[in-house]
Amino acid sequence: MTRQAIRLGWLPPLHIRQTSAEGYGQIYVGAVNWLLMLVTIGLTVGFGKSDNLAAAYGIAVSATMLITSALLFIAMRDIWNWSLAAAAPVAGTFIIVDASFFTANLAKVLDGGYVPLVLAALVYGVMVIWHIGAAAIFARLQQGAMSVDRFMAMLSDDKIPRVPGTAVFLTRTRGGAPPVLVWHVTHNRALHERILVLTIVTEQTPWVREANRFAFEEQAPRFWRATAHYGFMERPDIPALLYHARGLGCAVDLHDVTYYVGHETVTPGGAERVVPHWVEALFAMMQRNASHLTDYFRLPPEQVVELGRQIAI
Repeated sequence: MTRQAIRLGWLPPLHIRQTSAEGYGQIYVGAVNWLLMLVTIGLTVGFGKSDNLAAAYGIAVSATMLITSALLFIAMRDIWNWSLAAAAPVAGTFIIVDASFFTANLAKVLDGGYVPLVLAALVYGVMVIWHIGAAAIFARLQQGAMSVDRFMAMLSDDKIPRVPGTAVFLTRTRGGAPPVLVWHVTHNRALHERILVLTIVTEQTPWVREANRFAFEEQAPRFWRATAHYGFMERPDIPALLYHARGLGCAVDLHDVTYYVGHETVTPGGAERVVPHWVEALFAMMQRNASHLTDYFRLPPEQVVELGRQIAI
């Protein structure tokens, strides 16, 4: 669940160790495992014996059942395409029963039932803060995107030299020349002969068919804009994706590839602030402790260049 939340943009990237080559779900997430250990020890010490956990257990189970029934209704409507007249009575029956159990257990909140509610609120708070901060950064980056025509004209006007090889720029922007590409040219005063601007999109489905995986367009001579789609149960593999792109006609040079990744440092937005200060501070703390995209996208470390920039939100 943690990995899927990361894929969907609701948690910061964490280092995930795959402990089995066969089982996808057999992973080790150090930060989550240590946090679970500390919470478990705290509950053991705080409640003393299992009988004292009855109230907390009752609320946790009844709330889980209620949420599952609500998700069942969503699955009936969005996945199985049931009509409202068919889905409402079936899911509604379960919701009424589960809601009655949950309401009855609310009487035990002060006897320990507050524990799962507090823990759930903390986890949900982390997810919301990360999602809001990531959306604010995306909006700032989208504002800084330059049109491809203007970017190519800048290369010509400034007489930017072109060097052999392929540069792959990973970006979240959906169009034009992304800020990470403009930063690179502005500071390094050179650019590779072949440019591939790549955006990774995580879909709301667990898997994406290979036929729908990759789409690209040559927007200028030797300048490609591409989008790769992955499900939240899949792990992107950018080097393998480039081989796939080559077979589709995207003429990148696979023997000399450099990957460019933007690394944003969050700063207060001042007069142009788009999120509250406390949200920005918490988001910046989580971002500083998040893992780098090199591991996430399976990029070869010796071929990766990170470009840093401050982003005010």
